[in-house]
Amino acid sequence: MHSPTLFTPVCLGAVEAPNRFVMAPLTRMRSGPGRVPTPMIAEYYAQRAAAGLIVSEATAISQQGTGCPNTPGIYTDAQVAGWEGVVEAVHRAGGRIFLQLWHMGRISHPSFQPGGGLPVAPSAIAPQSGQVLTEAGMQPYVTPRALETKEIPDIVAQYAAGAKRAWEAGFDGVEIHNANGYLLDQFLRDGTNHRTDEYGGPVRNRARLTLEVTEAVTKIWGADRVGIRFSPGGVFNDMHDSDPLTTFGHVLHELNRFVLAYAHLIVSTEEDIRHGAVPVPLVALRREFHGPLIVANGFNQATATQVLLEGAADAVAFGRLFIANPDLPHRFRLNAPLNALDESTLYGGTEKGYTDYPALHPEFVGR
Repeated sequence: MHSPTLFTPVCLGAVEAPNRFVMAPLTRMRSGPGRVPTPMIAEYYAQRAAAGLIVSEATAISQQGTGCPNTPGIYTDAQVAGWEGVVEAVHRAGGRIFLQLWHMGRISHPSFQPGGGLPVAPSAIAPQSGQVLTEAGMQPYVTPRALETKEIPDIVAQYAAGAKRAWEAGFDGVEIHNANGYLLDQFLRDGTNHRTDEYGGPVRNRARLTLEVTEAVTKIWGADRVGIRFSPGGVFNDMHDSDPLTTFGHVLHELNRFVLAYAHLIVSTEEDIRHGAVPVPLVALRREFHGPLIVANGFNQATATQVLLEGAADAVAFGRLFIANPDLPHRFRLNAPLNALDESTLYGGTEKGYTDYPALHPEFVGR
């Protein structure tokens, strides 16, 4: 058998991807009023339909789950209709797209919350670094409200409702956002979870909400159309864990019973480690999870090819490279120059830095 390359087809659950390029979920803050995806967003994703799989930007499952301006939602009929247009555009271009289900937890602000209430979290612990971006500009983080045990079924129901609406919008599947310091990650890690009930303490309890959400979402979609994303060594949003290898090894092992489409891991780069991230050996996590594995964070053509050749992953997600190069697979195949990224246009704005990056050969966009 030949060793896989980025251009080798791969099955990610029920999805038959024609290559191993994944477009990573990328917050761009360009949704319309009411957090509704627009035709410009549809154009943006359709331009990148040559990816084996697109994972949408993080999408709030409820108003409670929001915490950033102009990010999309999946909890109103208007939002579903907006996403329908996006999915149709991607499918017309020959692509496949999953919706990423998101609840921000403590990384929010009362101005986003129903009735101006406090953001919710596993424990009443505020982030000790950074600020929250609100409609009125940057604001200090508030101390969140710890969810009561009786409220947790409602959190699971929010994920289930978001998954159902994603199905109604025509997506090919969903990805559960369990990374980067948002609500499910907050429950999983002992730096943010100081609970004493059945959702806190030992790792089997801290992983309980992740597993309950996964069960609820797979009942709607079927497990072979559900993925999940983790950031085992990440410190973004003031996150840490006393033993990340044990924590993430446990939850990945427990997820095997669902037979998911994939697990998606953000690996720690050398720069991340210099900023406090913990290196968690990919090979050890690979042993724990028996399904397809996607890796992300700073990969280029050479390093992505190498991780596939080593068998450490089955596909590679690219973020900033896909932002600047809608035809990324075509450029890699030709070893062609890449467009430079305009970082000033990453968040918010209009078409500039969003849909106006040129393709090398426009006729290949979406192929």
